[in-house]
Amino acid sequence: MTKTAIQVIDRAAALLDALARAGGIANLKVLSADTGLHPSTASRILTSLMAHGYVEREGSGRYKLGVRLLQLAAKVGTQLDVRRLAPPVMEWLRDQVGETVNLSLRDRDEVVYVERVTSSQMMRVEQVVGSRAPLHVTAVGKLFLGVGGDSEVRSYALRTGLPPYTRHSIREAETLVREARQAVAQGYAFDDEEAELGVGCIGVLVRDAEGRAVAGLSVSAPRERRQDAWVPLVKEAGARLSERLGYDPDGMHQPADAPRPPH
Repeated sequence: MTKTAIQVIDRAAALLDALARAGGIANLKVLSADTGLHPSTASRILTSLMAHGYVEREGSGRYKLGVRLLQLAAKVGTQLDVRRLAPPVMEWLRDQVGETVNLSLRDRDEVVYVERVTSSQMMRVEQVVGSRAPLHVTAVGKLFLGVGGDSEVRSYALRTGLPPYTRHSIREAETLVREARQAVAQGYAFDDEEAELGVGCIGVLVRDAEGRAVAGLSVSAPRERRQDAWVPLVKEAGARLSERLGYDPDGMHQPADAPRPPH
C-alpha cells in the first residue's frame, strides 16, 4: 500500500485498487486480505465510498466499483481527446489572426491552460501551459460560469470574493452575472485587460457529443491589436473542435449544461 500523510485516503485507494485487481467485484473477506486492513476498518471505508458513488454493493454482499468512477473516467477521456484533437484547429486559428491561441480546461474555480500555439509576432502574449487564472478574469472563464446559470455565478462570487487582478477586473457579483449571461447568449466572451494589463482575449467554449462545455478556446493578444473582427473566426474554430468531439448543434434541442433562466 502506497503511504502518504493522510492514512484514510491511502486505505480508500488501496481498497479501490484491490477491487480493480479482483475484476471489479469482491467480498469483504477478499478485500480485507488483499489490503491487510481489518474487516471492520475496510467495511467503514467501503461504506463511505458507497455514499459517494465510488463503490456499490450487490444484494449478495459483494462490493463492486461504482458508476462515479465511470463518470470520472469519461471526463478524463474527453480531456485527453480534446488535447489530442485541438492542435490542428488551434494552428488554423493562429494562422488566421496571427496571434497566440490557447486551449484551457475548467478546474473548479479556475481555468487551466493545457495547450497553446504561438504566433511569429515579435511582441506576443503567451500563456504558460499549466498556469491558472480565476474564472471571472478570463473570457473562457465567464463562459464556463455562464453555462451554470445565474445562481452558479452568484455562488462563485460569494465563494471567491472576486479578487481583482487589474483595475479592469469585475468586482461586483451582478456585473459578472450580466456579463456571463450575455457571453453565453452571444457564444463568445472578451477579457479586456481583466487578468493582465495590456492583454485582451476572445474566448469560446468547446462542447462534447453530449453538449457539455468541456474546454475553452481563446486568442490572446496585446489589447491594441485585438480585433472584434476575429470573433467569427474564434467561433468557427470552437465549432470545428466541438464537431471533432462529436457535437452536433442541430441534433439536440439544448446543450446538457445550458444556462438556467434567472429566477
